[in-house]
Amino acid sequence: MKWVTRERVKVDRVACPWLIRKFIDPEAEFLFVVADGVLAVAEREQAISFDAPQARYTHRDGKCTFEVLIEEFAVQAPGLERLARIVHGADIAEDIGVTAQSAGLKAIAEGFQLICRDDFEAQERQWPLYDALLAWCAARPDS
Repeated sequence: MKWVTRERVKVDRVACPWLIRKFIDPEAEFLFVVADGVLAVAEREQAISFDAPQARYTHRDGKCTFEVLIEEFAVQAPGLERLARIVHGADIAEDIGVTAQSAGLKAIAEGFQLICRDDFEAQERQWPLYDALLAWCAARPDS
């Protein structure tokens, strides 16, 4: 299935494709487009829109898109709930202090945006970080 979101990925638009490919749709193909083109591209390409205004999956009820996808698809994995809190804090400016790791994840995501040629390279280079964070979270379920 095709999934479409805004270009110039940062935290939520890196974490969501990682989650989608790892737990929801292993064959997912991602499209990154200008913000005001997400819905039109989704319709034209028969793609699922996410993390954009009016998208099928986006922020709601105080949750970032990553959390919404976990809830909507009932994704469960050791450490995933804790990882979702880290992503939430990194993505929602007023909640940056929700975990000690959130500010670091935000800084790393913004740094990758500065050094990567495009959104596809940013995804490829950051996904191992999410694998490592999930493993770390799973190893520390009580903290």
